Amino acid sequence: MKIVGTAIIVNDEGKILIGQRPEGKALAGLWEFPGGKQEEGETVEQCIIREIKEELDVCCEVGQYLMSVTKKYEHGEFKLLVYKAKIKDPENLKANVHQKLLWVTPQEMDNYEFPPADAEIIAYLKEKF
Repeated sequence: MKIVGTAIIVNDEGKILIGQRPEGKALAGLWEFPGGKQEEGETVEQCIIREIKEELDVCCEVGQYLMSVTKKYEHGEFKLLVYKAKIKDPENLKANVHQKLLWVTPQEMDNYEFPPADAEIIAYLKEKF
């Protein structure tokens, strides 16, 4: 099972950052929360910081642990460890990996197609944010 550090990045208006997965990748075209697979020897927090730098070219602070979700797909089984995070320099945000980036409210997430594992996360965000 692969461990995935998942960041719920909230801006000053209370909107959450989502990105559209690129063509050629598993689940291409679907929307997701930034983050990625944990590498050997790193904590989940370190994974999130590294992934945010790689994907968005910004630094982040990892905050409160929110939840975990485990899901099996054709391409493997994944455990998403979800943390709240804050970007230190949002004006420098770049879509290095995603086709598109958007800031949305939890209620607006119904307008976008996410991978099945994210359904529990979205339900949590609608209730808590």
